[in-house]
Amino acid sequence: MIAGLDGLRFSHWQAEQREDGVLVLSFDRAGESVNTFAQDVLLELDSLLERLALDPPKAVVVRSAKAKGFIAGADIREFREFDAKGTIGDSIRRGQQVFQRLAELPCPTVAAIHGFCMGGGTEIALACDYRVASNDPSTRIGLPEVKLGIYPGWGGSVRLPRLVGAPAAFDMMLTGRSLSASAARATGLVDKVSEPALLVDTAATLALKGRQRPFKQRFLGWLTNTWPARQILAPVLVKQVARKARKAHYPAPYAMVETWRRSGGGIQALLAAERKSVVKLAATPTARNLTRVFFLQERLKGLGGKDHGVTRLHVIGAGVMGGDIAAWSAYKGFQVTLQDREQPYIDKALARAQELFAKKVKDDDKRPEVAARLQSDLEGAGAAQADLVIEAIIEDADAKRGLYAQVEPKLKPDALLTSNTSSIPLTELREGIRRPDRFAGLHYFNPVAQMPLVEIVRHDAMAPETEKRLAAFCRGLDKLPVPVAGTPGFLVNRLLFPYMLEAATAYSEGVPGAAIDRAAVRFGMPMGPIELIDTVGLDVASGVGRELAPFLGLEIPPALATPPEPGKRGKKDGQGLYAWENGKPKKPELPKGYRAPEDLEDRLILALLNEAVAALHEGVVEDADLLDAGVIFGTGFAPFRGGPIQYIRETGADALLEKLRALQAKHGDRFAPRPGWGDTALKARNEKLETRNEKRETSRGEA
Repeated sequence: MIAGLDGLRFSHWQAEQREDGVLVLSFDRAGESVNTFAQDVLLELDSLLERLALDPPKAVVVRSAKAKGFIAGADIREFREFDAKGTIGDSIRRGQQVFQRLAELPCPTVAAIHGFCMGGGTEIALACDYRVASNDPSTRIGLPEVKLGIYPGWGGSVRLPRLVGAPAAFDMMLTGRSLSASAARATGLVDKVSEPALLVDTAATLALKGRQRPFKQRFLGWLTNTWPARQILAPVLVKQVARKARKAHYPAPYAMVETWRRSGGGIQALLAAERKSVVKLAATPTARNLTRVFFLQERLKGLGGKDHGVTRLHVIGAGVMGGDIAAWSAYKGFQVTLQDREQPYIDKALARAQELFAKKVKDDDKRPEVAARLQSDLEGAGAAQADLVIEAIIEDADAKRGLYAQVEPKLKPDALLTSNTSSIPLTELREGIRRPDRFAGLHYFNPVAQMPLVEIVRHDAMAPETEKRLAAFCRGLDKLPVPVAGTPGFLVNRLLFPYMLEAATAYSEGVPGAAIDRAAVRFGMPMGPIELIDTVGLDVASGVGRELAPFLGLEIPPALATPPEPGKRGKKDGQGLYAWENGKPKKPELPKGYRAPEDLEDRLILALLNEAVAALHEGVVEDADLLDAGVIFGTGFAPFRGGPIQYIRETGADALLEKLRALQAKHGDRFAPRPGWGDTALKARNEKLETRNEKRETSRGEA
């Protein structure tokens, strides 16, 4: 037995003594495919470290025994349970104490990092004396807690600025951005980079020999954390954050900077300040909703599994959407053929694809291989070999049905035929399809490379296996699938349309576009609806309007009533409702003293919420969680609000109904409450919210 560990049995940690006297601690969380820190894991590590402190080896190397990844961070499932119980403070204190015990071991310690190293994984690495990372492309090191509405609370926000200097540290922590091994080495976060096979040996050698960090790194780490430097740098960091996130919406970045600015003293004082701040943030609606969004994302990732059987893809239509779908698919490893009626359309799409590959494939030697996966196919010969065909031509049901009649007879028996239609019901499109069980909608969002969601559009003759294969295919593209009913507009466009229509109505009434956009951004939308209309394209918005307005019983305002003039379709032409320059809108300044209508924000947001209620009531998606996930990942709907249905629950359906009726009285029946406002799904409050708040009131002691 290893000295100091006699008689101890471990479930999650394995200790092995090397001949050179270095003890290798391997983390292998029992019953899980990925290493995460749960409380039993931390308790076991604490007992182990306590013994090692009494009888230390020559050095300790911390590594992962999992084939994939180092440590993914804290167990978010457990984190949510602690929030419900009001005991997050205890869990954060325990993590801090265990990692501090590691930092105080009377022997050198090294973290040997291979694969993803996130959150708590990076924090335990920071508690070690040194860090070695593998040069494998899968190795990424980050502190993404800000994406959950908190920030590193197990000592990470204390140790990282002092290791690499405040500017580099806050660049990581405020953005949640992860670093490659080489980038981490350049900042001083990692001491050595190694081949994966030599990782533990490299770590052991470093532990025994030690390393003096360069003077510049040590000096920067000291200087940028002095009291005067903190007072100078903090306002600069706050300004950077304010350009991207409002304090009222996302308090965590601001709290992190402020805690760092005002906190001083020894390590225990700094950890106490970190702990107090993070515990307070964890109780905010933002943190709870962002945690909820994390689980919504995990649910979408779990749809369909991995077996899609698609290696060859044929895309028909080389416009912006079809061309970008083809390019992204090739980038993600699929063999793709791209067809259109004329070669210049294909050539233009291939040129855009080269821009994507140049941006995404950093290795110049690998780029030709990626580009070779995308082939021009004017005659459409690739359809016969394809496992999946995606039609992405104009939004015209007759044109699409005519195309299917030509293409379907050429397809392999097990091939899937799909449409990227954005609004046409699948029951209209499947007329004449010989094998409707293998036909579906596969609706991407623009820009394809950035938008994570794909709607899998159902119809009553579609086979369940088709949906599973398409969901798995979406995961192969690193996209999030959400199954939706094939009614007009499906989910995302159906909800966006009334919102955009109301914005266009206000615009036609004379409300400046900049004022309309400002109201939406103030609520938390990623961009305003007037800018969104221009981004989507006035031609597309007008076409969708003709399809959806009759279905929803809405009138189209003058701004969208007719197709735009040539050259004035929006962003793609450089002119729409706004003029565009270098891909950005030139929004006219609002007149001095201008005050937007007081109900402008309500008009925009309640138009969307009203349709969300109707869509859920009609079963466009299976449940409220899928609706919220689809709208967040398909439109960027304020993630900190948790989605439309979650926002209705937290605000109160009755209060919002009262506002809707007031808008109806003032602006007309387009604001009449849609069916579904009385449904149980809207009345259910945030799970265990009252219980959680009661427990918090009885345990308000400092965490």
